[in-house]
Amino acid sequence: MKSAVIVFPGSNCDRDMGVALTQATGREAQMVWHKDAALPQGLDMIALPGGFSFGDYLRCGAIAARAPIMRAVVDFAKRGGLVLGVCNGFQILIETGLLPGALMRNQTLKFICSDVHLSVETTRSPFTSAYGNRRVITVPIAHHDGAYIADDATLDRLEAEDRIAFRYVSAEGQPTADANPNGAARNIAGILSENRRVLGMMPHPERLADPALGGTDGAALFASLAAALEAA
Repeated sequence: MKSAVIVFPGSNCDRDMGVALTQATGREAQMVWHKDAALPQGLDMIALPGGFSFGDYLRCGAIAARAPIMRAVVDFAKRGGLVLGVCNGFQILIETGLLPGALMRNQTLKFICSDVHLSVETTRSPFTSAYGNRRVITVPIAHHDGAYIADDATLDRLEAEDRIAFRYVSAEGQPTADANPNGAARNIAGILSENRRVLGMMPHPERLADPALGGTDGAALFASLAAALEAA
C-alpha cells in the first residue's frame, strides 16, 4: 500500500500518522507539503493528520481546505481513493464538503485531552473491518472544536446508511451523556462518506497503535486499511 500524509503549517500528528501507516503496510508513508499542486503517483490512500493547521484561524480546517494540494485530494477521493482525516483532518474534510455536517466548539468551551471509549459502529468499511462490531476501544482525543453536529435529516441518513463509524460510549459500551466529551450529536465520533471510502474522526487512532504508546486499540484501523488494499 502506497500512502501519503498531507502536512500543513501547524500539523502536529503528521509523523505519528506516518509511523502508523508505515508499520501497518511495511512501506514508508510519503509526506506531502500543502503547497504542492499534485500528489505522488500511484497512491492508494491519503491521510490528513491532526494539529492546528494555519493556527485554526477563521474556522478550524477552513484555510487548509483551500490549500493547493487539497484540490488533488478532493479529486482523489471522488475517484474512489481512500482518505482518512483525524481531528484537524476531519475538520478539513468537512470544510471541503467530502463529509457532511460541522464540527463546533466543545460544550465545555475548553480544550480536552484525554482517553475516551469508543464503540465501533460498523465493520463495513476499509477502515474498520478488523474490529469486531460494537467492540469498545480506547483512543485519545485532543481538541477544542470537536462536537460533530448536523441537521436531523443528515443524522438520520447517516444512521440509516450505516455511516457512523464510531461513537463515544461508556466503558460498558453505552452512548451516555457522561461518555460524550464534547457534546457531539448522538455521541458521534467518526463518520463515513457515501461510498464508505472517506473516514473522518476526532479521536486519534495513531496515538494508540503501538505497545510503546501504551495501547494498540488504534492499530486495527491501520490493519483494516492494509488488508483492504491487499485484497483489492
